[in-house]
Amino acid sequence: MDKITRKTSFEQWFSPINLQLFEENVKTLKLDHYTKKLTTESFLKLLLFSQLKEVESLHAISDWLFNDQLQHETELNSISVSQLSRRLNGMPPQLFQSIFLDLVAQIHDKTHYSKLVMPLKIIDSSTLPLSLANHRWAEFRKTKAGVKLHLRLVFMEKGISYPEKAVLTNAKEHDRNQLEVMVDDKECMYVFDRGYLDYDRFDRMTDDGYFFLSRLRKNAVIREIYDFKLEEDSPVLSDQMVLIGTTQNRAENYFRLLKVVDSKGNVLHLITNRFDLSPEEVSEMYKSRWAIELFFKWIKQHLNIKKFYGQSEFAIHNQVYIAMIVFCLNVLVQINTESKRTILQISRLLRASLWKPAYIWLLKIEGKGAS
Repeated sequence: MDKITRKTSFEQWFSPINLQLFEENVKTLKLDHYTKKLTTESFLKLLLFSQLKEVESLHAISDWLFNDQLQHETELNSISVSQLSRRLNGMPPQLFQSIFLDLVAQIHDKTHYSKLVMPLKIIDSSTLPLSLANHRWAEFRKTKAGVKLHLRLVFMEKGISYPEKAVLTNAKEHDRNQLEVMVDDKECMYVFDRGYLDYDRFDRMTDDGYFFLSRLRKNAVIREIYDFKLEEDSPVLSDQMVLIGTTQNRAENYFRLLKVVDSKGNVLHLITNRFDLSPEEVSEMYKSRWAIELFFKWIKQHLNIKKFYGQSEFAIHNQVYIAMIVFCLNVLVQINTESKRTILQISRLLRASLWKPAYIWLLKIEGKGAS
């Protein structure tokens, strides 16, 4: 990153957003037609600022515009809650989704694999609860409402991981229904949990040349075909070639079943269609699933999606995409500075130095500033 700059820390952090692409989409969607005050760019900056500061409501966002620096950054001296609400509820989520995907592409260009056997892409989902009284469109039980974030996370070396693909559905959508949407790359290893178990799909993935690693239920019916020999000091309990399923519901391909012990002492049954890796490599690959659990935990704890600003489907989806844009911008800072700091540490330092010169923030991230 260029340290000799007059930009504020916020401007530097915001700079990877492709404003040309953004403006083209705004023009195509006609979002700023007849807009006199709250432009789409100003609204985007307000939402990003609100995520960083964990601002709890649209009323609070409106009040924050008493801040001189925020006024300068957004070119707004005030805005009503009703204007913010109309924007949030009327903004097509595809605009913020396009920003998210462009940031993902930038991260792709700046990262590479060296030690990993092949790229790991972790698939999982998380339900974001909503009030049934205010979100009838998201009902999934008699007394509950919610949306489900289906996510594909790229797991990199050096502790870097980032969301690559996201789909938002009603919470009642089953995980298995999204597996084919999430699987589209034959040059990687997909890792997912038991919620995606589907023997027919495992067969199709294998026949089509996709690699996967999943967890099998302990009560699954298996037939051992071959028992691979393990090294004496191997942490893996067993390594077998098996057929899975009953006579009525059996996968046609042979798969590899490994039994490993997790950090809590539980025995896990792992199923994969890779036979060319060592059992230890397969076991380590499955451990990478912790990265997506950490992502969901982080995004719920540190990004402002615990309380949503709006009630419409557009409003909810927009806020989730803004949260992921924030995460990707922080990942780009981590990559560009080659920092050993975590995403949480980078975010905290940014909040503390939002309107200070960018070089001060960058030096601090790189461990060169005052302690």
